[in-house]
Amino acid sequence: MEQRRIERLAREVSVIGLGTWQLGADWGTIDPDDARATLEAAVGEGITFFDTADVYGDGRSERFCGALRREHSNVFVATKMGRRVEQRPENYTREAFLAWNRRSIENLGFEPLDLVQLHCPPDGVYEDNAVFDALDEMVSRGLIANYGVSVETCAQALSAISRRHVSTVQIILNCFRRKPLEQVLPAARENGVGIIARVPLASGLLSGRYDENTTFAPDDHRTFNRQGEAFDVGETFAGVPFEVGVRAARELAELVDPGVTLAQFALRWLIDQPGVSTVIPGARNPEQVRANAAAAGLPPLREDQLAGAREVYDRLIREYVHHRW
Repeated sequence: MEQRRIERLAREVSVIGLGTWQLGADWGTIDPDDARATLEAAVGEGITFFDTADVYGDGRSERFCGALRREHSNVFVATKMGRRVEQRPENYTREAFLAWNRRSIENLGFEPLDLVQLHCPPDGVYEDNAVFDALDEMVSRGLIANYGVSVETCAQALSAISRRHVSTVQIILNCFRRKPLEQVLPAARENGVGIIARVPLASGLLSGRYDENTTFAPDDHRTFNRQGEAFDVGETFAGVPFEVGVRAARELAELVDPGVTLAQFALRWLIDQPGVSTVIPGARNPEQVRANAAAAGLPPLREDQLAGAREVYDRLIREYVHHRW
């Protein structure tokens, strides 16, 4: 597995990581034994970067990741905090950070925590010096080793990158969400900030497995958040209307070489973007982990494939997403 160095972390991470939201909640139920098998399969494929959050299953995902790290010292766990309260700037306080941090340390079972990311904070937080002073204090006290920000918009990403101690920015980036390529990735490269590409398969649209009649479980966010009822709609299908995404995925599939899946094509597309440090697809079983990891071993996409993917985006997707995030 290719490893890429993040300068502000002063370490390398696997170019394919594992997102673990699905091991906690909001993607239907997953058995604990299946969760552990999925994590172990990721380690077996050379994956070293694991992303979690304190709200994924109310700590369930963190506990899985903490147990994995105790078994494998080379594993790097990035967690997130800030979604346990209403998303208002006044709730992002030093006292809240310390309380959330104590809880994550208990769940993960080690300190300092490798990387703690503010979990999609609202506008106003990025300009608040007290927020970043509190995070700097947590580093100096040995509670966290590094901090970053998970964002919804490109403007938020650029604000985070301008903060000199922000190590990473996590942002939605995929074949259906291309806007970060314009300014965010170049700024991150220039400043040594890692880019963590999340929602890389657009909540499964870019797997190519869905059609217009596909349904999801009631406790799956792809059922209950299609219009942004629970959180930002951009987190579900990358903000693309489901039927539009199904059609666009079919057209992308025509660009894929024999023996390669659409999901692997989409992951390789991300790996090929200058400035991407790691891509964090989720997986519910070892087979999905291995298939995702295999994308790192594929050759870079050809120019005709890149051009074709761009044309599909411009024609079908751009009008729904480019102006929003």
